Amino acid sequence: MRTVTSLPNAVREDEHLWIPMSDGTRLAARIWRPVSSDDDPVPAVLEFIPYRKRDLTAKRDSIHHPYMAGHGYACARVDLRGSGDSEGVLTDEYLEQELCDAEEVLAWLADQPWCSGRTAMMGISWGGFNALQVAARRPESLGAIVTVASTDDRYADDVHYMGGCLLSDNLSWASTMFAYTSCPPDPALVGEHWREMWHERLEGSGLWLQTWLSHQRRDDYWRHGSVCEDMSAIRVPVMAVSGWADGYSNAVFRLMEGLDVPRLGLIGPWSHKYPHLGQPGPAIGFLQQVVRWWDRWLKDADNNIMDDPMLRSWMQESAPPSTAYAERPGRWVGEPEWPSPHIELRHHPLGRHRIAEPGETVEPMELTLQSPLSVGRFAGKWCSYNAPPDLPYDQREEDGGSMVFDSGPLPERCEILGAPVVNLEFASDRPVAMVAVRLSDIAPDGKATRVTYGLLNLTHVSGHDTPEALVPGERYRAAVRLNGVAQAFPAGHRIRISLSTSYWPLAWPPPEPVLLTVFLGEGTDVVLPVRPTGEADEVAPVPFEEPEGSPPITTVQTRPGEERWEVTRDLVGYRSSLDVVKDLGTVRFDDIGLDVARRAYETYSWVADDFDSVCGEAEWTMRFTRGDWDVRTVTRTVLTSDAKEFHLHAQLDAYEGQERVASRNWTAAVPRDHI
Repeated sequence: MRTVTSLPNAVREDEHLWIPMSDGTRLAARIWRPVSSDDDPVPAVLEFIPYRKRDLTAKRDSIHHPYMAGHGYACARVDLRGSGDSEGVLTDEYLEQELCDAEEVLAWLADQPWCSGRTAMMGISWGGFNALQVAARRPESLGAIVTVASTDDRYADDVHYMGGCLLSDNLSWASTMFAYTSCPPDPALVGEHWREMWHERLEGSGLWLQTWLSHQRRDDYWRHGSVCEDMSAIRVPVMAVSGWADGYSNAVFRLMEGLDVPRLGLIGPWSHKYPHLGQPGPAIGFLQQVVRWWDRWLKDADNNIMDDPMLRSWMQESAPPSTAYAERPGRWVGEPEWPSPHIELRHHPLGRHRIAEPGETVEPMELTLQSPLSVGRFAGKWCSYNAPPDLPYDQREEDGGSMVFDSGPLPERCEILGAPVVNLEFASDRPVAMVAVRLSDIAPDGKATRVTYGLLNLTHVSGHDTPEALVPGERYRAAVRLNGVAQAFPAGHRIRISLSTSYWPLAWPPPEPVLLTVFLGEGTDVVLPVRPTGEADEVAPVPFEEPEGSPPITTVQTRPGEERWEVTRDLVGYRSSLDVVKDLGTVRFDDIGLDVARRAYETYSWVADDFDSVCGEAEWTMRFTRGDWDVRTVTRTVLTSDAKEFHLHAQLDAYEGQERVASRNWTAAVPRDHI
């Protein structure tokens, strides 16, 4: 990334301001704005997230907020109620309180003498979520949003559930927020009140995982904040962005299709990162695009941004399987609208372990499958946070426990753009079952690179809000929609579809092993969204500039970190595990004299094919030190299950120096609801 030190406007930073809410709670804000805004007011841009503006996001914030401020915007980075240095307690995601607070913050910004009265929201992940949700509430001053790595559907396409299956990231994410909500505010900003604020959080934040496990189907809990329930509520322009290595790329397609406002979509090769910091590369000049977007919709500039293709995506070239990539080879392609008139849906029947050609008749037959619990060890993360090695590895070992269908060697290059769908006619010998479907690129040497995948809880074939137990032996039909992707398959490669009845530890397995029967013939096929290369490439995307941003704040790594993923298997006791360490070491923030340490350890284990042995555990340690101020929290969450219930145990310990000043324990059992 090119560091820009000379910007069109000199920038003033207010390192800490209080924004009062109507109930008396004060939210902590950091604001960058042009010096000239004292006399020449500018639009304001809000990023509203719970990840601690003072330290944990400070380096990232220092790259993009001063950059946008230097281009004529007042940028506000505000901690959510109960997080960072803001007052109050945070008890869950996207609560009504949070969205009301956002509206009040926008009104406060619009009312400042240095603001023109026009506002916007932007954010990645949580901040992308609430930007969409607040847009649907239509606050008066809001003129546009940029939403990165977010979703319009909190149940079907978020970190908690996928296709009605419980994701292990539900545990991982709950553990992350368990750690974050236990952190104290900074006494240097909030004063002696810090300890009272901290203990209020320790006592009141609660165990979010129990809440999320208590809603295993699509209900009103998940409908709240899911803007897909009524996309017409959004009346401001939307730029939606994600990456193929991220968990949230599908929402870009749906927003382009479902919104009826000016909109642009962008999907690159990246993981859960802003595109100017994008990994895997190439990163792009995203901040230049964002400034153009704000200029058009907040300043009425007569620029040409809406002449860009509605959807730009990185068409990935074939690459050998790897758990991490520095760069993904490919090219940018553009579509004038979505769904695109260039995409051809090709239906390929599934024959006996092969993918047939469109229109080919295949012999009707039955194939059966019962996958071992080990299928899924090399699946990577549901959402890659670019903490390598978190991407899927060579799928050949996974395919050994799967039902596999291969195409013949491709006679010519084939490109797909969109969401493949696998239609299945099936029967199960158990009332609760799932299927994982993977699509892979098979090189001539046999290496298998997973391109995309999808999950479906088969009790949800009639809808995620009305699961029904399967009748053993009865035939059903299901459509398994895979994650959208842009992928090129070279001539001579094969396309592979793989089915499995478990995908642990990416998804929690069903209550007991399942024998799945798949009926080949009419009703069982794969639908590929093929993008012909000739005509479609006439829609040439505007090239991106190189990534740039403001100089990041200075930090010093005083203790090295550690990134580790280990798959182990004991051939005596048959215990297997995936162990993940994400230790960021200790980082010193020179400008505020603060040392911050973060360490997460996750382990997912099982014994042979004993479905009752499945266990997920996450432990976090957070530490903040400055002089004689030394605060540490340790949080631990354990999730197990039997055929009828999930069992949850959690611990929280908080320390000042060596003295433990708070300790809490939770134990809960949550009935399984067709999962």
